[in-house]
Amino acid sequence: MTQILSILIGDDHELVRDSIAYMLRSDAVFTVDVAQDAGSVLAGIREHGTYDIVLLDVQMPGMNGMEGVAEVVAANTGGAVVVFSGQVDDDFVWNAIQQGAKGYIPKTFPLRSLPSTLRLIASGQTFLPVSKQSANKAEPLGHKLSDRERSILRRLPEGFTNKEIARLEGVTEVLVKMHMRAICTKLKAKNRTHAAMIAQHMALS
Repeated sequence: MTQILSILIGDDHELVRDSIAYMLRSDAVFTVDVAQDAGSVLAGIREHGTYDIVLLDVQMPGMNGMEGVAEVVAANTGGAVVVFSGQVDDDFVWNAIQQGAKGYIPKTFPLRSLPSTLRLIASGQTFLPVSKQSANKAEPLGHKLSDRERSILRRLPEGFTNKEIARLEGVTEVLVKMHMRAICTKLKAKNRTHAAMIAQHMALS
């Protein structure tokens, strides 16, 4: 049986919000509610319960930057919150992910690709467009990694902890932590999650 996904679109731009809602509602996989400000997003979650995905415009009325993102993430515990905005800088996106957001979808994102992307996010994946994955830097920087670092990096998208990686690699956990710091430095990754996404883009084998 196909899983029905509940979506809440929080956006004060009526045309954008209602166009996306209309498109998603045409697919029986999705049920869609809308909200026009931060207060109504939180009220919607309280009334409905956890949504599978909240598309959150971080520039709509009532949003207070990263604090607002964290508040919605906490309210929608058990579901995903995705930054949905025209343009935000890289630092904001990565900070939002550290707060528990499951990625960033720009408003320039192709509408036809949105349903499959939402299904991906609902499956537990974090989504970022290529432009936010340091895609242009990943390949040449990847050549700077040692064989051990590349081996450790391959394991990050699989969700292994440092302790599990140490056991698999036959080294100490302390050594894995040292390699992780070196990997993040060489890939210019902001954190472990960022490094894992770069690893996926590099398609290391």
